[in-house]
Amino acid sequence: MTPRTLVLLRHAKAERPDGLSDFDRKLTETGETDADAAGAWLADERLHPALVLCSSAARTRQTWQGVSIALAQAQPGGGTPEVRYEDGLYHGGVTEVFDLVRKVSDTVRTVLVVGHNPWVSEVSLMLIPDDQWDGEEVVLKTAGLAVHRFDGPWSSFEPRSMRLIERHTARG
Repeated sequence: MTPRTLVLLRHAKAERPDGLSDFDRKLTETGETDADAAGAWLADERLHPALVLCSSAARTRQTWQGVSIALAQAQPGGGTPEVRYEDGLYHGGVTEVFDLVRKVSDTVRTVLVVGHNPWVSEVSLMLIPDDQWDGEEVVLKTAGLAVHRFDGPWSSFEPRSMRLIERHTARG
C-alpha cells in the first residue's frame, strides 16, 4: 500500500486589532515571516502536498500563501497543489477534518491541512497510535507543524491510525 502523509499546520501569528472580526484577522509581520519559514521547512523535508485543505479565515489563507510561495521557490516548475478553502475548518474542527480527509482521492499521497487551535493540536494527538503516544499533551504553537503517516486508503483515516513522524515550529 502507498504511504499517505498528513501535515497539520496551525496558522502563523495573527494580529488582534479592535473592531475586526476574528475571521478577518490578518498575519502580523512576524507571522508572514514564519509562514515563509514553514514553507521552506516543508520543501527541505520534501513534503510537497498534492492537496491543501485550508480554513477560509484570512490568517489561514495568508499562512498558506506564504507556505506556497516558499514551496514554489524551492521547487521551480514543480506541481501546484489543489487548494480547497473550507468554511468547516473555521467554524468546525476535529469532526470536519476527519470527514474532509476521508473523502480525499487515493491518488493523493500528501495532504496539508491549515487551520486553528485547539483542533489542529487535538487532531494531531488523536492520530497518534497508542503504542507511540507517551501521554504528553503537546500544543502546536503558531506556525507549528505535525507530520503524520500511515499505509492505507484515506477512507480508513481514523483516530490512532497515523504515526507522528515529526513536529516542527517554523520561525523566520
